Amino acid sequence: MLNENVKKLLAESMWDRAICADGEPNVVPAAFKDVTEDGKLVVGDVFLETTLNNLKADSGKIAISVYDPKSLEGYQVKGTAEYVTEGAVVDTFKAMVEKMFNGAATAKGALIITTEKVIVTTPGAENKKVL
Repeated sequence: MLNENVKKLLAESMWDRAICADGEPNVVPAAFKDVTEDGKLVVGDVFLETTLNNLKADSGKIAISVYDPKSLEGYQVKGTAEYVTEGAVVDTFKAMVEKMFNGAATAKGALIITTEKVIVTTPGAENKKVL
């Protein structure tokens, strides 16, 4: 599902993540993020209060949009998120955030997103193609 082009773009670009609960969509950028070797998307929890509440209300469903603003290559990744508060992933985000904010903020946990569908958003013949 996450071919090399998708993985590369996810690694190099900002993500926007969207969750909807009670008919109210919420979309925000994901600055603290990573892609695991097994293709899961990971987002560090620094300011995720609304996101976490919406995930609980919508069975963990989430969408991630990523694109290159120069080439317009883009993808939408849909999946299910699980929230964790312990483990190596959380430790990595804690260290990253604490370093960036000089100890003034920390990561409280992480979303582990299992990809269920990848859709091409690049303009052209492949647009809306499911990978």
